[in-house]
Amino acid sequence: MSNQVKENISEENISEVSLTLNLPKNKSKFIEVVDLPTINGSNLIGKRIFDLIGAISFFILWGWWFFPLIAILIKLDSKGPVFFKQKRNGLNNSTFYCYKFRSMVINKEADFKKASEDDPRITKVGKFIRKTCIDELPQFFNVLYGNMSLVGPRPLIPAQNKQNSTFIEGYNYRHLVKPGLTGLAQAKGYRGDTEIPNSTYFRFKLDLYYIKNRSGLFDLKILWMTFKSILF
Repeated sequence: MSNQVKENISEENISEVSLTLNLPKNKSKFIEVVDLPTINGSNLIGKRIFDLIGAISFFILWGWWFFPLIAILIKLDSKGPVFFKQKRNGLNNSTFYCYKFRSMVINKEADFKKASEDDPRITKVGKFIRKTCIDELPQFFNVLYGNMSLVGPRPLIPAQNKQNSTFIEGYNYRHLVKPGLTGLAQAKGYRGDTEIPNSTYFRFKLDLYYIKNRSGLFDLKILWMTFKSILF
């Protein structure tokens, strides 16, 4: 895959991001995202250590007691397993199983039909854990395993990824890094439905911006922004 990405991020969009993150303001009407930096060995090791510390800390402080509590609520609400796994596209566009708390009734369409906000398949407990993003917490297992990171572009199901690739040129550049539990787009409030073209395109721009400017400090800011956006 070429590391030359020639995509534009509008001044309005970058200004919006800059206001929250105190990022440098662009000097022209458009910022061209070019020459995405190659991730060297030291960056990979540092990122992996950061992910492991974050995931292990989560399980020590929260996961050991919170996961059983959610599991009980899910089992009382509907029949089926506590966890749900689904194929997603990850690093270098490879597929992996992404884990979530089950929020819908058991169905055979899960791998290719994305749930909508008012989807009748969603259970009562499912509505709550989806709204609060609790359903995503099992992805800390993915972080421990190594096919996801704490911060990065959100992974999509293959069908959605293929669809987006048909109308957004260079869409697969999102897969230059590991997908994340959260990303810059999600920290800015872009969660949920990814089938709206304008929303999908802007998320893609934010993903590219993250890849170009990724750093440990940037990851910490995104994690903090995500936490605030969910609570407030």
